Amino acid sequence: EDPLAEDDAEGFLRFTRRFGHAVQIIGDDFLVTDAARVRAAAQTGIANAVLIKPNQRGTLMETLECWKAAKAYGFGGIVSARSGETEDVTICHLAVGWQVPQLKVGSFSRSERMAKWNELLRLEEALGDRARFAGWAPYAASPPSPSASGRSA
Repeated sequence: EDPLAEDDAEGFLRFTRRFGHAVQIIGDDFLVTDAARVRAAAQTGIANAVLIKPNQRGTLMETLECWKAAKAYGFGGIVSARSGETEDVTICHLAVGWQVPQLKVGSFSRSERMAKWNELLRLEEALGDRARFAGWAPYAASPPSPSASGRSA
């Protein structure tokens, strides 16, 4: 995410043109969970995914608007926790409910991270057959074999 300085639009554009076909070019501080910035970036060919931080935007509706803008332009999305997180698991429900294909909450350590991983397992169990694996599309450059996921796509 943010492979260049947050204000280097020209660099982001060149980087996206060079590598965007193979990897996610994720706008974090460059896009700041802002729908207008996502639309402008997409229209100029900058980035191809957005890091969505619910506590960065101000309201949940503004955050959802950012995700809707990203989807409208074919951007990938990653709902992200931030440093200083608590054991609150709302972020998991937002990612699943909004069908954002990726979630960034950290490794399997520390209680605030484990709370989120455990909640995702509970959500998958509660959804049962309605739970869907988002797919390997974000990782298209080197997809694993179908059996690697343990589930069919």
